[in-house]
Amino acid sequence: MKRAKRSLMKKLFALIVNSVFLFASGNLQAQSLEPLPIWPGGAPGALGTEPKDIPTLTLYFPKKEDATGAAIVICPGGGYGGLASHEGKDYALWLNEHGIAGFVLKYRLGSGGYRHPRMLEDVSRAVRLVRAKAGGWEIDPHRIGIMGSSAGGHLASTLLTHFDFGKSDSADPIERQSSRPDLGILCYAVITMGEFTHQGSKRNLLGTDPSPELVELLSNERQVTANTPPTFVWHTFEDTAVPVENSLQFAAALRKAGVSFDLHIYEKGRHGIGLANGHPWTKDCLFWLKQHNFTR
Repeated sequence: MKRAKRSLMKKLFALIVNSVFLFASGNLQAQSLEPLPIWPGGAPGALGTEPKDIPTLTLYFPKKEDATGAAIVICPGGGYGGLASHEGKDYALWLNEHGIAGFVLKYRLGSGGYRHPRMLEDVSRAVRLVRAKAGGWEIDPHRIGIMGSSAGGHLASTLLTHFDFGKSDSADPIERQSSRPDLGILCYAVITMGEFTHQGSKRNLLGTDPSPELVELLSNERQVTANTPPTFVWHTFEDTAVPVENSLQFAAALRKAGVSFDLHIYEKGRHGIGLANGHPWTKDCLFWLKQHNFTR
């Protein structure tokens, strides 16, 4: 019975993916009809089958004549307890305006009873899925980025420092794909689990009494290597929720590892400002994306 149910779910997953492709390939600017579940047989470690237990991607495609072939997976913030739509859908539509496909990830949360590594599993799977379906979605598999804000920025920075190159012997073609993003965008991100962390995010991700080893592992400024992808990092001096030291420490680690980056610290701006009605970070980011051939 379990095997038959799993087979049915895989067939349904394939049907949804194909439907999204058919819808998107002929459309000008399109959101997928329905959020796309990223695990056809259920997510690893799922605690149930409610919406909170089913990670999804919502697909936003630019006008076909504007498309550059680049894509970015977007991790909204929310302290690992919720997901902020203005740091998800709004970013995707902004990226669409500049020819980039946006994939908004609904990942599992501490408020739903989940802890690390479930969030990392979800974001890794999301990048693998986009890469596996790149041909059908007219995306360059070598121009797939990751973007995150606040706690979503922590998740994005976790993937930037904890990616893998896939399992070549997996029966699942998606799991054979690399989860390494080609670049990252970190918006007022939580980076560290140490002195300058956001306590609510840390608690939702690691629980109330994490081991020192786990704190070290998820303090991503301590996990940067020469293989970490190029990253655009921005923060504001006035941020009282997530200290600016998070971005400064990550940039310092990138510098030490010899990884290229663009760092912007703006004096004004509260935490969670998102696009902020034309805040200069968007222009600076677009300039940087152009240097990496994500925009024209």
